[in-house]
Amino acid sequence: MDFLKKISGGLKKTSENFSSGLENIFNKSKPAQNILQELEDFMISSDISVSLTEKIINNLKNKKFDSSELTKLNFLQILKEEMLSILKPVESNIFEKTKSLQTILMCGVNGTGKTTTIGKLCKILKNNDSKVIVGAADTFRAAAIEQLEKWCSKNSIDIEKSETGSDPAAVAFKTLEKAKKNNYNFCIIDTAGRLHNKKDLMDEFLKIIRVIKKIDENAPQKIIIVLDATTGQNALNQIEEFNKICELSGMIVTKLDGTAKGGVVLPIADKYKLPIYAIGVGEKEDDLQPFDAENFTNAFLKK
Repeated sequence: MDFLKKISGGLKKTSENFSSGLENIFNKSKPAQNILQELEDFMISSDISVSLTEKIINNLKNKKFDSSELTKLNFLQILKEEMLSILKPVESNIFEKTKSLQTILMCGVNGTGKTTTIGKLCKILKNNDSKVIVGAADTFRAAAIEQLEKWCSKNSIDIEKSETGSDPAAVAFKTLEKAKKNNYNFCIIDTAGRLHNKKDLMDEFLKIIRVIKKIDENAPQKIIIVLDATTGQNALNQIEEFNKICELSGMIVTKLDGTAKGGVVLPIADKYKLPIYAIGVGEKEDDLQPFDAENFTNAFLKK
């Protein structure tokens, strides 16, 4: 199955919701002003932010379409151009084999699918001939360690772990130490899901960063936040809070198949300009897909 088909399947709820909403707006003859108002209300309800919606609506107004010209086709063309202008700059590939060791620290709140995403990410990297090691530094949850072990065993990925309740920073340290000594391409460190208002957990996250810098002052090369698309606009708040304690390198957006509001990717990209490395469009092993702006936009708009 090619990328577009896979992404189209994952965005089915979003694209069908968006398509049916547009049909309801454009299926009857009405004044251009009424159409614009309905479009504005509909896009905001689809989790496309107020500021971005206003930008698109103003773009339409500047075209000075009369009622006969303000068609679904014209609207989709303008929306596609706007989407690509936002999403193209945040395309970024982290899946290629690298010469120097890349340490990736994964973060996010509970329930985003972070641990599963790491497993899928490792499989992609392994398939690209990269040597990968994983650090199971979410030591608060035995289930997280077991889950990573299963993924790593299944795909012949090395893993460094410790007992539940042990020091997460120590696990991260040992993982990177092993990675440096054995010429790995990628060292991926899982961390516990944490909320910004849990100061002890945020301090623990900063401790992991401090500790791995003792081995490699440039580590982590990437701090990736995993966002659950079903949380809608709340995903923006999560980026805001994590950015206060560390400099995020980019994001992976999961569970797009589970929401009709996949449009939330747009305001996230528009506001923070953070690279989108991949999107999760299902529960299967190969349902983590490298982010491609053109494919995403075409799937979203059913083109």
